[in-house]
Amino acid sequence: MRRKIIAGNWKMYKNPAEAVALVEGLKKELAGQTAVDVVVCPPFVSLTEAARGLAGSAIALGAQNLFWEAEGAFTGEISGAMIKASGAEYVIIGHSERRQYFGESNETVNRRLKAAFRYALKPIVCVGENLAEREAGKTFDVVKDHLTGSLAGLTKEDMNTVVIAYEPVWAIGTGKTATSAQAQEVHQFIRGILVRLFDEPTAEAVRIQYGGSVKPENAAELMSQPDIDGALVGGASLKADSFAAIIKNAA
Repeated sequence: MRRKIIAGNWKMYKNPAEAVALVEGLKKELAGQTAVDVVVCPPFVSLTEAARGLAGSAIALGAQNLFWEAEGAFTGEISGAMIKASGAEYVIIGHSERRQYFGESNETVNRRLKAAFRYALKPIVCVGENLAEREAGKTFDVVKDHLTGSLAGLTKEDMNTVVIAYEPVWAIGTGKTATSAQAQEVHQFIRGILVRLFDEPTAEAVRIQYGGSVKPENAAELMSQPDIDGALVGGASLKADSFAAIIKNAA
């Protein structure tokens, strides 16, 4: 049975001092929680301080992006080696905001993903359609394109550490949420694509998160669906009580 994984994407919030305060709050809220894997993904400047704050806890640390080169003249970028040295274990790759605002493509997502493997980072790879694409009936086409392009060249063994996050872009930060049935339909479709790209045992083992206005109130219903294995949480992960409530409800 796949173990649930709840990750908090803090986006461009929380300086180092605020990050420490938040992880301290989370440790108190989640003391004794062992049923669900928990990851927090602060901004780069807060990674090291968050790692210190999380030391000795069961909460894992993740970054929000990485570049595919080990080092060099790439102003504004961060390498997998730097992320690993900060204490992070996971990294988000290809988030819709990276695609929308910073020109990410399937090709660059694929290069970043392969860089994550080089540094033994566990990737959370994001896929999902925007509102216009959903209204045009292109959800499955977009998701298939994101999956096949982003995962190109990967082996079954590579997929052992990959988490997929389905994020309907129209539901991120809008207060709109895909119904549990809508979310399950796409998650099931994703698992079917993974069967075709790899094989059934591999597809059955991959954890697929839902991301899009996940809140304590809808977490349990979403997590009850057979192919939804967790959540990639945005705004609700910025407060210890609301993030902890999502985790407890998911469990």
